[in-house]
Amino acid sequence: MRTDEELRKLVHAELAWDPRITSDAIEAEVRQGIVTLSGHVGSYSEKLAVERATERVGGVKGVVVKLNIRHEAQHTDEALALAARSALQWYVHVPAEDLQLEVEDGCVTLRGSVQWGFQRRTAESAVSHIRGVRGVRNEIVVRPKLVPEEVEGKIEGALRRHAEREAQHIKVKASAGVVTLEGKVGTLAERRAAAGAAWSAPGVSEVINHLQVG
Repeated sequence: MRTDEELRKLVHAELAWDPRITSDAIEAEVRQGIVTLSGHVGSYSEKLAVERATERVGGVKGVVVKLNIRHEAQHTDEALALAARSALQWYVHVPAEDLQLEVEDGCVTLRGSVQWGFQRRTAESAVSHIRGVRGVRNEIVVRPKLVPEEVEGKIEGALRRHAEREAQHIKVKASAGVVTLEGKVGTLAERRAAAGAAWSAPGVSEVINHLQVG
């Protein structure tokens, strides 16, 4: 089992390795496997990259993000709204006509409904990497037309295709489109990936992630 100091060094090494992360003003503090990130980054997109990179480190049990975004060139909320709307319309898998967005002080709020969980996640990703965006609130609701049978088996099959070892420790329960994941995984990145596999199943409207990292 890695010590907190070992985890701190590994997190800093992973941050330095990721080409999407250019800021050298990031500090990681670790206590009982929980990493607290503080400092400054250049954009919201870089902030997300820092969080994802930290989650990839084995032994990290949780991430607390206290990163500030450096002052960027000013972009009006109107300009950001136009850019965000354009980004949604260019993504072939996002039903842009069913979505609404609001921008206030650089923070984008997404509303509306989609049929698939991956569409909800794709819409958020589309606007998260626009220059000038300082945060995203995703209030999109998943309303599937049909709830297929044997959704647990479909999700378990996807997990086995992605990672046989992790799939053996994950239990999937589904009822009326709500999927609950229980068990253990090795890293936070694996936990996020398992939830992503569940969201990609047809008919899933909500994913409750009870997976533990250990």
